[in-house]
Amino acid sequence: MTPDTIVHNGKLMTFDPDQPEAQALAITGGTLTAVGSDTEVMALAGDGTRLIDAAGGTVLPGLIDSHVHLFGGSVELTSLNLHTVQGLEEMTAVIRPYAADIPETELVFCVGANYGILGTGRNLTRHDLDQILPDRPLAMFAADHHTVWANTAALEAAGLLQGGEVDAGSEIVMGDDGLASGELLEPGAYSPILALTRHGGRDMLGLTTGKDPVPAPTAEQRAMDKDAIAKGLAHCAAQGITGLHLMDGNLYQLELLTELEAEGRLLCRCMVPFHFKGTDPIDRIADEGVPMYERFTGDKVWCGHMKMFIDGVIESGTALMMRPYPGALGKDDNTGDEVFTQDHFVAAAQEADRHGMQIAVHAIGDAGVRRTIDAYAAAQAANGRRDSRHRIEHLEVMHSDDIPRLAELGIVASIQPAHAPRGHFFPPGAVGDYLHADQIAGAYAWQDIRDTGARVVFSTDWPVIPVDVMPNIKAAIAPLDLGPDWPDQTQSLQDTLASYTRDNAWVEFNEDRKGQLKVGMMADVAVMSHDLTALAPADITRARAELTICDGKVTFERG
Repeated sequence: MTPDTIVHNGKLMTFDPDQPEAQALAITGGTLTAVGSDTEVMALAGDGTRLIDAAGGTVLPGLIDSHVHLFGGSVELTSLNLHTVQGLEEMTAVIRPYAADIPETELVFCVGANYGILGTGRNLTRHDLDQILPDRPLAMFAADHHTVWANTAALEAAGLLQGGEVDAGSEIVMGDDGLASGELLEPGAYSPILALTRHGGRDMLGLTTGKDPVPAPTAEQRAMDKDAIAKGLAHCAAQGITGLHLMDGNLYQLELLTELEAEGRLLCRCMVPFHFKGTDPIDRIADEGVPMYERFTGDKVWCGHMKMFIDGVIESGTALMMRPYPGALGKDDNTGDEVFTQDHFVAAAQEADRHGMQIAVHAIGDAGVRRTIDAYAAAQAANGRRDSRHRIEHLEVMHSDDIPRLAELGIVASIQPAHAPRGHFFPPGAVGDYLHADQIAGAYAWQDIRDTGARVVFSTDWPVIPVDVMPNIKAAIAPLDLGPDWPDQTQSLQDTLASYTRDNAWVEFNEDRKGQLKVGMMADVAVMSHDLTALAPADITRARAELTICDGKVTFERG
C-alpha cells in the first residue's frame, strides 16, 4: 500500500536497537510502515503521498510527558502567571490591570507564584494581598500547586476566614488575630477557593478529590471545559508531544477526553488515573477504581494507573522528612504533613496491586519516599512479585540507603529535571535552605538512581512548570553547577531523550506499540528544527518541534 506520509532527510533517533539510526520513515494509516535510508523509503512514495522534509533535524518517536495535569494546565494558559514577578510593588503593577480586564470574574486568580515572592523573607499573607485588591476576592497558586494565598475578601467568600476543619495533611494557617492568615496548605484547605474560579474548580477536582463535579456541569460548562482542554492539547502538540500521563483524574475528565476524541479534537493520547485519597475507604478501589480501569481501555484515552499522595512539598514544609526541617520550617519539630496513615497507605497499595493496577505515588521527602518504597515492598510480599511498574513521582530527597531499593523492587523513578534547584527554573538557592547538609547527597539524585539499574522516566508536572520539552531537557543535560556540596547528576542526551520517549512508552506498558521508530509501531513522530546531537547541551533550547504526528495525523505544523 502506498504510504500516506513520508518524512525524509532527517536524523532519526529510532530507539530500535536493531536500527538505531535512519534517514526516513513512511506512515500508512496510523502505523509506521518503513524506516530506513532516504533512497529506500522515498522509493515507496506514490502520487498521494505527502513528503515532509525534515531538513536535517532530529526525528524522534512522539514525545510523551509522563506527569501532567492537563485540565488545570490548560485552564492556566489564560491565567496571569507570576513566575517572574518579585515584590509587592511589582505584584500590584501586574495584578491590578489584569483584574480590571476581567470585571465579570468573581475571583481574580493568579498562578505560578514563588514562595519567596515578597522578597522580604516572610510568608505572604492576606494583608499583603489586601493592599493589591482590598475590595475584591484575590488569590494565587504557588507554582507547585500545594499552596494558595488569598486576600480577606476571597477568604470570606470561600467561608475560610474563621478557619475550619480540613483533611489530614492540609492546613488553614491561622494568624495571631485568630483569623486565617491567607496561607492555605494543600487541597483540603484551598478547595473552597478553587470553587470560586471561572471553571468552578472542575479543572482541579481530579487532583483535590478525585470525584466528579456536584452538581453535574451544565451543557454550557461542559463545552467550556472541553474547549479549554482542546487548547491545552494543541499547546502540548506544539512541543512535539503525542502522549500524556495525567496525574489527576475522575470519570468527568475521562468522559470529556472521550468526547474530544469523538469530535476529532484529541491531539494527544491520554492516560488518566483513578485518584485515591488518604480519606478514602479501601473498598473505593474495587467499587470505583477497578470499573474505571476496565471501562476506559482505548489507544487514545485509557485509565492506566492509581494515583496517591504520601506527602506535600519541601518549600512549605509539608514533604515528609525523617527528622525536623532546618530553620523556621522545623518549628515545633515539624517533619512534614502525613496525608495517609502508613497502615492505610500500605493497605491501599496492597489492594490496588491485588487488582493488577499500576500505582503512582507523589513522594518528595526522604520519609515519604521510604514509606512509599515500604508500601510497594509490602504489596509484593502480600500479592507476589509481578511486572507492576509501580512509580514514585518526584522522589526529590532520598536517604542513600533507599536508592538501590528502587531497582531491587522494580520501582520506576518518575523525575522532573527542571524542578531541581539546578534546573534553571526555580531559584537555585531555595531548596538548599530547607535541607540538612547531609540530605543533599540524596537530593535530585538522577544519575545515582539510573546507575543502580532503576528505570527512569522524565516529565514536567505541567503546570508546575511549562510543558515545553526543550527547557526540561536542558535541565537534565546542562544543569546548573550548585557547588561542591551538590553531586553532579548530569544526564546524557541519549538517556534523556529515551526517558522522554521509549521509556515513557514502556512505563505505560506500550513498549511493543510505541516509543520507537520501527515498522509496525504507532505513527507518533516528532520532527525537530535542529540536529539535537549537534547542539551544545547549553544550547539545546535553540531547538523546537517543527511538526508533530499522532496516530498518523499531523497535529502541529509550525508556520
